[in-house]
Parts: sequence; structure tokens; C-alpha cells
Amino acid sequence: MSVQLLVEEIASLLQGSKPRTMIGIVGKPGAGKSTVVTEIQKQFSTEDVAIIPMDGYHLSNEELIRLGRRERKGAPDTFDVEGFISLITRVRNEIDKDHTFHIFHREIEASKADEGIVLQNTKVIVIEGNYLFSEEHNWSEVFPLLDQSWFIEIDDEIRMQRLITRHIKYGKTPQEAEDWSRGSDEANAKFIAKTASRAERIIKL
Repeated sequence: MSVQLLVEEIASLLQGSKPRTMIGIVGKPGAGKSTVVTEIQKQFSTEDVAIIPMDGYHLSNEELIRLGRRERKGAPDTFDVEGFISLITRVRNEIDKDHTFHIFHREIEASKADEGIVLQNTKVIVIEGNYLFSEEHNWSEVFPLLDQSWFIEIDDEIRMQRLITRHIKYGKTPQEAEDWSRGSDEANAKFIAKTASRAERIIKL
């Protein structure tokens, strides 16, 4: 399936009677989750479709240093999973309220609190992240909150080159970018791949 089929599915949901639908999109690091989200944002208003990126719930660098996990930032145990689950639960169940959430900024390697918002009565919520389908590291409560599950497939070498380029863009040297992409990021990618079978639909990029 292509991104266009996801767009068509969202358009159909907006015409339907269900008051709110939660769509989870998972992909390995560099797979193109941002590309998919950008296309959705082009097609729909924020009143109709809200995007929630999981990345806003990274633990702070200070907390990761305290835990001895700074060099594995982005691993499944380096997020505020409890806070993220609380948000998704509220968004699913309390549709008559606005809900704010954190947004991660790569340029400062930190999240800004309450920068994103889901407006009351928004019909479609798209949640994108790496570990939405995982049953490990306390992530297991997320998947049951999703109405639809989509997984992005892409050639791994194309994905790797995109990832290296992105790390360089945000301040790593070419060697640091290569090492991080093929080290920490690839360890995360293998973990994510184990959860792909839970997806009901595939997006091919």
C-alpha cells in the first residue's frame, strides 16, 4: 500500500459516523514516518486530523545521563512510556476536551512541553513512533488503544543513508553519524522489526 491509500482511508473515516479513530504508524529509524505525516498534513486540517509523534516523550538528556543511557537515546527504555500512555488513553477516551502534548526538537535534542494539541472532537488521530506495537519495556498498553496499525517498509540501505544524512544535518560529524546509525539506531531497528507482524497494513516507500 502507498501513502495515498492511507490518505484515502483517513478521508473515509472523516466521512464516517465513528467519533474518533486512533491510527498507529510504526517504522524503523529513517523509514519515512515524517514523510508520511507531512503528506497527511498537506491533505487535512488540524481540526480534522491530529498528529501525535511519540518522540516528544524522550527522556531528557539529563535523565539519560543519570541512568547511564545517554548513548542509547532512542532505545525503547529511554522514553517516558507512562506519560505517553496516559496521553493516548486520554485522547482516546475524552473526545470532548482539548489535549496538549510534548514535541521533540532535534536541533536542541529536547522536547517542549504542551506544544502540540489535539482539539476536541477531532475525528482521526495519527500516532507515529517506533515502539507503538511493542510488548516489551512497558509499551504493551499502547497497541490495544489503536484502532488501526500501519507499518512502513523501505529498502534498508536507502533508510540507512537517509538516517546518516539526518544525523549530519543535526550536528554529528560524518563518522559519528555513521557510527550512531549503524550502531544504536540499527539495534533499535532490529527491535522494531520484531513487532512488524502486528501491523494490519503496510505502507511501502
